[in-house]
Amino acid sequence: MNQEIIDAIENQNVIEFYYEGELRVVEPHCYGETTAGNEGLRAYQIDGYSSSGKMGWKMYDLSKADDIVITEDTFEVRGDYKRGDKGMSEIYAEI
Repeated sequence: MNQEIIDAIENQNVIEFYYEGELRVVEPHCYGETTAGNEGLRAYQIDGYSSSGKMGWKMYDLSKADDIVITEDTFEVRGDYKRGDKGMSEIYAEI
C-alpha cells in the first residue's frame, strides 16, 4: 500500500507517472486492490500519452507504473465519479 497515493487522493493532488514507459498525468479518485488482484488506481487522465488517444477515466495497474510523483497541482472531484468502484475488491482510499 502506498501512503503517498492515499495522501494524494485525500488532498486532491494530481499524480504524474510513467506507465509502460509513457508519461501519464492523472487525477486520482480511487486506490485499492482490483478484482484481478492487482494494486490499482482509478483516475481521470488529463494529460500525457494515451494509446487510445483519449483522456478520461482509466484503471491503472500500478505494477506497470514507475517514477510516481505527487504534484502540488490540485483538482476538483469529477461529477461523474461513482464511489464504491466495482473494479476494486478492496478500497484503500477514495474521494
